Amino acid sequence: MRNPHNDTLGSPKTEADVSSAKGSERRCVLTGSTAGRDELVRLAVSPDGDVHPDALAKAPGRGAWIGVSKEELVEAIGNGRLKGALARAFKTGGLNVPEDLPTRTEAALKKAVLDRLGLEMRSGRLILGSDRIANEARMGAVAALYHAEDAKEDGRRKLDQAWRVGLDEEGSGRTGERLPLDREALSVALGRENVVHLALADAKSAERVAIPLQRLLNFMGAAPAAAET
Repeated sequence: MRNPHNDTLGSPKTEADVSSAKGSERRCVLTGSTAGRDELVRLAVSPDGDVHPDALAKAPGRGAWIGVSKEELVEAIGNGRLKGALARAFKTGGLNVPEDLPTRTEAALKKAVLDRLGLEMRSGRLILGSDRIANEARMGAVAALYHAEDAKEDGRRKLDQAWRVGLDEEGSGRTGERLPLDREALSVALGRENVVHLALADAKSAERVAIPLQRLLNFMGAAPAAAET
């Protein structure tokens, strides 16, 4: 059987690896731990040996996966652990690991989330505007709720409450996801002014956004929003 063009190192695939929720498992070259590919970040290696982030995990050629935070990646580059791990995995020392790889990885992951949100908006599945979101949320027509990083607490609280009402989960403490993206980044990417809150009405759309968002949250060391107990 032909291997996929972006087959990875240290992670032989079996049917047991496949999960409908997280996809095939991959192994982090730095820690040796395994997780669903939707939770890890792929690093691609060019024919010239340059290492760069592959935020969508679709770049052709050789690649390896990491499951560490930005801070941990900075440390792994500084002490040579990443280059050593990649050299062992690829059986070559001719690799160029740029010092700004953590910053480039963060930018690539953020772009992946913003691009996905843009696609959902163009498909008519993204809901913008606090009043519209609140109305849709109370009717139970919101599958996922997001807030800009710099959204005010009062605005977040009101929309979270409306969402819980629509989901019949009052008292659960469930909240929308606070994105590691500010209103300026969201506004520029979506071509709208002052995008602070946004929502998705379609569960499939929420699943599509969840993949790049989970990678970004993991890399930034942020846990997804969860209901309070």
